Amino acid sequence: MSEGITIGQAAAFAGVTIKTIRHYHRLGLVDEPRRDSSGYRRYGSAELLRLVQVRTLAGAGVPLAEIGSILDADPDRFAAALIEAEEALTERIDELVARRETLRRLTQGDRVLLPDRALALLDRMPGLGFTEADAATAREALILVRALMPEGFEDYLAQIEHGLDDPRHVAMVKLTWSAGSWAPDDPRIEELADEVAAHFLADPSLLPTLTGLQHREDGDTRYELLTHHGEDDRPGWTRLTALIRQKLRAAGADLQ
Repeated sequence: MSEGITIGQAAAFAGVTIKTIRHYHRLGLVDEPRRDSSGYRRYGSAELLRLVQVRTLAGAGVPLAEIGSILDADPDRFAAALIEAEEALTERIDELVARRETLRRLTQGDRVLLPDRALALLDRMPGLGFTEADAATAREALILVRALMPEGFEDYLAQIEHGLDDPRHVAMVKLTWSAGSWAPDDPRIEELADEVAAHFLADPSLLPTLTGLQHREDGDTRYELLTHHGEDDRPGWTRLTALIRQKLRAAGADLQ
């Protein structure tokens, strides 16, 4: 009668699959037992114990690459390694909990991507006469600015706050955004570009500038991504903003 159990029995007793046992063998976590006279590997109590130990640690979240050294360590090192593994698991749990909370908040929309100060600006917009579409455009813009210009985001918000406190500026912004539905060759675009450029030249403090990009090697790329976002869907607005930038630059205004 042959001694030991088959790999299938070992897998069943240890609570793993045969494929998993073979993977443990390849990683050197469990030694492969010798074959019997019939050519089959037979697992004894020592191999089964090792399988259970490896499966238990792996199930607890210990990386397979660390299990071998933990099991082969002396008692003190074994205990210390388990504490380290527990701390790593705690960090992963905290990270997963944070991710779950983010997902829950995202069910309320992408407002989670912005800090409270930016959200307060968006919440002011309906009361100032901006449409829901305007608020969505502003939200997307703020998300992009925060991602592409994190070091200058607070200054950018301060500039927006300053502009929203000026009724004439608010009216100008709303008129500018309404041009998104205009045809690119609409004669009003040229007239509006002159008016908007004059408005900003009269009070440059109302012009939101992307001041966090000047010292970046990829600053020009980031600037293009920010200033051209959404233009494909609003050809009239695309032409208008291009004309405004052209007129401001010609007058010596610093746009970045």
